[in-house]
Amino acid sequence: MIRKAFYLSIALWGVAAAFPASAAVDHLDHVWLWSAANEATAHLELSGFTQARYFRLRHPDREVVDLHGTRAGPLLSLPRVGGWVRDVRVGLQPNGALRLVFTTNSAAHMRLVWLRPAAGGRQLLFELRGFGPAGGARAAPRPIATRLSPADDGRDIIVTVDPGHGGIDPGTIGRYGTEEKNITLAIGRLLAQRIDEQQGMRATLTRDSDIYLTLRQRMRVARRDHADLFVSIHVNDIGDPYIKGAQVYILSLHGASSEAARILAARENASDRLAGVRLKGKSHTLARVLLSLSQTTTIAHSMVAARDVLRALGQSVPVNRTSVQQAAFVVLKSPAIPSMLVETDYMSDPAEELKLRQPWYQRRIADAIFRGVLAYFRNHPPAGTLFAEERAARLRTLVARDGH
Repeated sequence: MIRKAFYLSIALWGVAAAFPASAAVDHLDHVWLWSAANEATAHLELSGFTQARYFRLRHPDREVVDLHGTRAGPLLSLPRVGGWVRDVRVGLQPNGALRLVFTTNSAAHMRLVWLRPAAGGRQLLFELRGFGPAGGARAAPRPIATRLSPADDGRDIIVTVDPGHGGIDPGTIGRYGTEEKNITLAIGRLLAQRIDEQQGMRATLTRDSDIYLTLRQRMRVARRDHADLFVSIHVNDIGDPYIKGAQVYILSLHGASSEAARILAARENASDRLAGVRLKGKSHTLARVLLSLSQTTTIAHSMVAARDVLRALGQSVPVNRTSVQQAAFVVLKSPAIPSMLVETDYMSDPAEELKLRQPWYQRRIADAIFRGVLAYFRNHPPAGTLFAEERAARLRTLVARDGH
C-alpha cells in the first residue's frame, strides 16, 4: 500500500543548475547506490533542502554535485561501486560545499529530484544515464560469481530476490507502525541467505538497504544478473483485521484472477508514481509483451514455480488462497524470466503484524519460500546448471538399474 508523500522534482539534463535553499543543511547522513550496465541511481539522505549545483568533468568522465552548506554526517559511509559507476568520492570544498563525485564509464545525462517523504527528512534522487562511450568503454553487466561443485562444472542457478518497496515508499503500515519495506527486506535477506547456502544456487538482491527502486529498475537487476527466477516479497493489506494468510501471484496478460487481485496489482504498480516516475511508451511496451511467445512460455514456468512455493508455504504458515493468483503486476513482466510475487501475510491483521516483526516468523516464511523454489528447480533445472547435471545423473542411474 502506498502512503501519500509530497515531492518536488526538478529535472536537469546536462547543465549546471541550483536549487533554492530554504535552510542550511547540517549533514549528509546516507548515500545509497544502484548501478547497472549504462545507468545508475543514487539516493542522498539529508537533514533538509539546500542549494545543489551539478556539473560534469571529463577525462575521466565524472558527474559532480555540490551541496551548499553541507557536512558529512558522523556515520556517513560511501556505497560499494559496480556496474557503470567506477568510483564515488566525497569531500569538503573551500566554499563550504560538500562535493560528491561519481566516476562513470561514459558521459552521462543527469536528473536531480528532491523528495520529501511523509516520514520526514529529505532525499535527493540522483539519476544518471549514459549516452555513449565518450569517456571510456561501456561497462558490461556485473558478472555473477558462482560456487561450483568439485566434481561438476555446471553453473549455479541464479534467483533474484526483490524485497518490495523501500526508501520513500514504506508500503503498507500496520496499526503498530510496522512498515512493509522493513519486513520485506528482512525476509528477502533471509531467503537470499538460504539460497546461498544451497550448493548449485546463488541469490542476488534488488536492494539490500532502505532505498527506493522503480519497478523497471527491479526488473533490470534480474536481467543484469541473468536470473533464472525472480521472487518479489510483499505484505498485503485489506483493511479487514480478520483476514490473514499468504498468497502467491504471477503475471496475467488477460485480466486478473479476481477483483482483489486487480486492486492489489493497481496498488503495487502505483509505487512508481510516488517519485514522479513516468513510463513512456507504456502501450507500445505492453503490446510487444502481449505479442511475445516467450512471455507465454515464461508465464507457464512461473505458474509451476509459484505452485511449488505456495504448496511449501501452506506447510508452514497460513495461506489465504490455495491456488496461484494472476494479475498485471509491472514488476513481473520480464519476458524471459519466470517471476512471482509473494504476499507473505496481511498487515491489516494486528496479530499477524506483530508476528511479522518476529525474526523466527520471518525465517519461517523465508524457509518455506526457499523449499518451494528448491523443489521447482530440482524438477525443472535450467540447462547447463549443476542441478541439471545431477538430475541427468539420477536418470542415468535409473535407466541402468531398469536395464538390469
